[in-house]
Amino acid sequence: MGNDTVKPVVKHDESNKPKEDYVHSVFESIASKYDMMNDINSFRQHKLWRKFAMKKMNIKPGNTAIDLCCGTCDWTISIANASETGHIVGLDFSQEMLNVGRQKVEKNGLDKQITLVQGNAMSLPYEDNSFDYATIGFGLRNVPDYTQVLTEMKRVVKPGGMVVCLELSKPTWQPFKGLYYFYFQNIMPLMSKLIAKKYEQYKWLPESLALFPGRKELAEVFRSIGLTRVEDHPLTGGIVALHIGIKENQDV
Repeated sequence: MGNDTVKPVVKHDESNKPKEDYVHSVFESIASKYDMMNDINSFRQHKLWRKFAMKKMNIKPGNTAIDLCCGTCDWTISIANASETGHIVGLDFSQEMLNVGRQKVEKNGLDKQITLVQGNAMSLPYEDNSFDYATIGFGLRNVPDYTQVLTEMKRVVKPGGMVVCLELSKPTWQPFKGLYYFYFQNIMPLMSKLIAKKYEQYKWLPESLALFPGRKELAEVFRSIGLTRVEDHPLTGGIVALHIGIKENQDV
């Protein structure tokens, strides 16, 4: 794993427009309140989830990474701090989210190390074998085709590199499962309406999880695209899961 700076290349965009357009409108509209609502809706647990992911990733100085669906760049910044000198790319399709993220990047003095790119996670504008890590945090369930996104993540990491996904998941044990779904489907959208004046946008979140695979099913997707040494870790009773897979050295 090295610290080479990577350059974008132009690729054709063949995204699923109807879903992408709707999700794009959601995140464009909630960008200014996204961080505050993240703290409220997760009871600030999202900071602990990222800390756990970072420990598992074990980033070394000089490592490079691309953070997909980077949003307001909390994870992007954590990765850059761990890498110290490695080039980090944060990619998101929402310019409004990136605008918020850019302010945080500049505030942390990381604008020389982090490059923010408005782009499509379904078709990454980078060459094969460009990064040591490819990460996606709380964005995989929102893309038109999560297998395609994971395949792209695998493509752009170097042989021996790591594909990492931190995402909402589905708790399986009662009574916690019932309590969680009641909160997620009813209380959280109402809180978002009261605090952020957004209801339909946050109502989208439980809807986005309904068709998304559970923790073990997503681990099988990781294996199906050729990632090895796949790990899946349930967090906070299984409401979130961390998935990690390695691109084999001979896979170039």
